[in-house]
Amino acid sequence: MGFELPKEKFGGRIKEVAIGATKDQGGTRSARLMAGGSNGLPFLKFESEMPHLPLVAMDVVDTVRMVPEQLQESMGAAVKDPLEWAKKCEAEWGADLCVLKLQSANPEEEDRPAEELEGLVDKMLKSMALPMVVYGCGFEEKDAKVMEKVSNIAKGERLFLGLAEEKAYKSIAAASMANGHGIVAFSNLDINLAKQMNILLLDFGTKPENIMMDPLMAPLGMGLEYSYSNIERLRLGALSGDPVLQMPMICDCSCAWNVPEALEDNPEHGSAELRGVYWEAMTALSAAVAGADVVIMRHPRSIVMFRETINVLAGGE
Repeated sequence: MGFELPKEKFGGRIKEVAIGATKDQGGTRSARLMAGGSNGLPFLKFESEMPHLPLVAMDVVDTVRMVPEQLQESMGAAVKDPLEWAKKCEAEWGADLCVLKLQSANPEEEDRPAEELEGLVDKMLKSMALPMVVYGCGFEEKDAKVMEKVSNIAKGERLFLGLAEEKAYKSIAAASMANGHGIVAFSNLDINLAKQMNILLLDFGTKPENIMMDPLMAPLGMGLEYSYSNIERLRLGALSGDPVLQMPMICDCSCAWNVPEALEDNPEHGSAELRGVYWEAMTALSAAVAGADVVIMRHPRSIVMFRETINVLAGGE
């Protein structure tokens, strides 16, 4: 008697979300990327469909203040100029899309005017063609001004704007809806809050195909296990038929470069740069196996490790 491999079938499916718009779609991006679409757990292609592998988004931070010294030394002078950084993400480092983090808007630090940041986004859109996600600095009043201008200058490009939070989502949602962009809904390691964020955005008028969830990815050594469990529960809830949870997930794994143990100067633990590379790769792989559809990463060597591994998981060589 032959052995029949047991297969699990789910009634739900993750919604497909489009990121970026090409010339034919009214934008100037090099591709229109799709995230989501699966109807089973990640990489289990023998029992479910996985039409798209996790996308790799490389982050670009607009102030060197937020870039650790080890990364500045490893990645070169480009990290001191967000335009050059973004060009390398596209031409050399193999990113699918770019995540611009406008940390210089922080009113307690550089407090860069919204008009200057509008100009930066405009220059970036003209200097490279990757699909883009744009994050603010986390201060509601400032982000409201910045995201309105970003939305207007990028009309037709199908960006994703973030981060929308429970007490600060209306201004970003309005900016995204005004010009056909998407929105990233943030929740802090809480499946109920993640669901609540989606409900708030849907009630506000945001369409489901314009939402990605960021459930917060904790790096290796700083709560990765809890993040993994939370992401997996979100995915299982979606597959079990909860339509409010059926949005793709984006996980910021560049947080690995904030772990003290990854970057400490300790000769007994080897190269800090190499430790950081492995730390980020392991964090991103954990997110993808748990259910992330897009991972945000920073170091090109981490990305190579990540791509090689998910290719094998997906049945490649």
